[in-house]
Amino acid sequence: MNRHDRLAALLEMVVAREHVQVEDVVTELGVSPATVRRDLDSLSAQQLVVRTRGGASVPPSSADLPLRYKTARQSAEKARIAQAAASLVHPGEVVGMNGGTTTTEVARELAVHPGLRETGRAPVTVVTNAVNIAAELAVRTHLRVVMTGGVVRAMSYELTGPLADLLLGQVSVDTLFLGINGLTVAEGACAHDEGEASVATALAQRSGRVVVVADSTKLGRRAFARIVTIDRIGTVITDDGADPGVVRDLEAAGLTVTCV
Repeated sequence: MNRHDRLAALLEMVVAREHVQVEDVVTELGVSPATVRRDLDSLSAQQLVVRTRGGASVPPSSADLPLRYKTARQSAEKARIAQAAASLVHPGEVVGMNGGTTTTEVARELAVHPGLRETGRAPVTVVTNAVNIAAELAVRTHLRVVMTGGVVRAMSYELTGPLADLLLGQVSVDTLFLGINGLTVAEGACAHDEGEASVATALAQRSGRVVVVADSTKLGRRAFARIVTIDRIGTVITDDGADPGVVRDLEAAGLTVTCV
């Protein structure tokens, strides 16, 4: 395990359990106590954890892992989800995307999708509030990138705040690929951060169809801030590790669920 993957795994342990001890990390990750202490000190210096006697805990303000530490999680599943999502896009369409690792993978698939890159095809317009997605797609001549306004949130590279409304009130989107932190029939699609949820809601309101793109760990879970209710979602693209019971509940609610 390289240092980046080890830090990501360690941070995920702290967030999931709220507190870890050095000896527990040693056992689970198979590294030395000195390495664990150095890694915890590194995460503490970035204000991602709070060092405690013999371990670390979650900072009071932390609700989610930073995007840079989530890129390796369920990477194969997210790649398959992205391929299925990109196949739904046709030349000349307007596509919306909020931030997140899965939507970032969708953006990368749009960048290389052969059906969209053919000479003479109308460009696909991508509307996004994610700085990292816009940066990756800006050099692709078959894609036209439009960004919302707002203030960058360091955890996710998403622009949030009321400035986004100045743009989103003036555009129409064919398909929104919506990244989420949780999805249930009762609560709908949710995010950990209310600012991100607000911009995603505005994108959904301007979209003809909403396609949730999420790995199976997000299904059946709730998060703090609602983005849209379940009736506003048309399709869910997830991986084949999804709980069959959760999939049945979503389909019973009228959603089309694609497991890849």
